[in-house]
Amino acid sequence: QVYLVESGGGLVQPGSSLRLSCKASGINFKLFTVDWYRQVPGKERELVATIPASGSSTYADSVKGRFAITRDNVRRTAFLQMDALKPEDTAVYYCHVNTKGGDRWGQGTQVTVPS
Repeated sequence: QVYLVESGGGLVQPGSSLRLSCKASGINFKLFTVDWYRQVPGKERELVATIPASGSSTYADSVKGRFAITRDNVRRTAFLQMDALKPEDTAVYYCHVNTKGGDRWGQGTQVTVPS
């Protein structure tokens, strides 16, 4: 069974930083692309950042230069470093992996940046 557990969300002021973590189990983590998505109530889930098993990471235009996705394959954990946070970054952030058995999602972690 594949499990993804996110952590690190919270309530922070504009301009602050947060680092989200996504701990994986049940998969050979180093072989998989990991994505971070976010969702605001009433809107579709939005792809924020992707880190492949090897190669370059990609980012949504709205977070380029402010967010950085990394991974630690030994700890089976992906990270999303979020700097210069804005109120529009407020959302539930989800970790995602696409496995042979289908899409796998974590439970999400709330990030709130008040205006």
